[in-house]
Amino acid sequence: MDAVTVMQNSAAVQTADRFEDPYPAPESLRPWIAEIGRIHTLTDLPTHFTHVPQAVTTLVLRTEPSGRRDTLVIGPRTRATYAGAKAPAGCLRLRLAPGAVRPLFGVAAADLTDRILRLADMPGPAADLARELTELDLDDVIPFLESTLPQALSENATRREHRRLLDSAVAAIDGDATPLRDVATRLSVSERQLRNLFTTGVGVSPKHYARITRVRQVIDAAGNTPWSDIAVATGYYDQSHLTADFRSLMGVTPDRFFKGKLPEPTACQSVTALAR
Repeated sequence: MDAVTVMQNSAAVQTADRFEDPYPAPESLRPWIAEIGRIHTLTDLPTHFTHVPQAVTTLVLRTEPSGRRDTLVIGPRTRATYAGAKAPAGCLRLRLAPGAVRPLFGVAAADLTDRILRLADMPGPAADLARELTELDLDDVIPFLESTLPQALSENATRREHRRLLDSAVAAIDGDATPLRDVATRLSVSERQLRNLFTTGVGVSPKHYARITRVRQVIDAAGNTPWSDIAVATGYYDQSHLTADFRSLMGVTPDRFFKGKLPEPTACQSVTALAR
């Protein structure tokens, strides 16, 4: 596919993120929530929603036009999913900061990977807020969390240090695709320690985190830039490496993806129970 065709077709690919208005979390919530996204109720539904892989855990408050509310915890998605459009609904998505899963939900992030759970079923302190979050208007959720969440959480020095290391590691991988061994050296930890921090605090390995980051960068960069240039800019060895990694995580090649030739939509992932 040439660059012009990519530019023409990329705007037609309906990823769930395209319908979201994102904005940073207020400073008072920044230790635990990195970004807030609001999707207003959609009435003109697309036939497909593409959920791009994302190496973060998200607290989702989904509201149907009837007022019915689901308050869910969605773990990191390691591969893309393709869903058919359902009934109209709006939602508020709170993306957690690296290392925030255990303080909020009482489990390691790896326990949530590729899973959807109800907030009320979680063992951590955030579950105590589930009833209020289900009843509040979405406009009132952030002020409520600002007033209650900091008081509900306590952290020791070790946990704060782990979050600091994860923040630095994630920034390094997001910024310039720095190799794992170089990130570990820069942070004065072993590669094994860094992998353990990612598993517990992010939910995927540093390598898989970097792969997801690169694929998301490719989707964002697709336009009037040649594939070979996108490959270099996003840390791939060459265009064939980009194509192979994209297909592994997205289920289709970049060429088919940006032509809208997507896998058949499947039913939305079901809510699962947390093993006790």
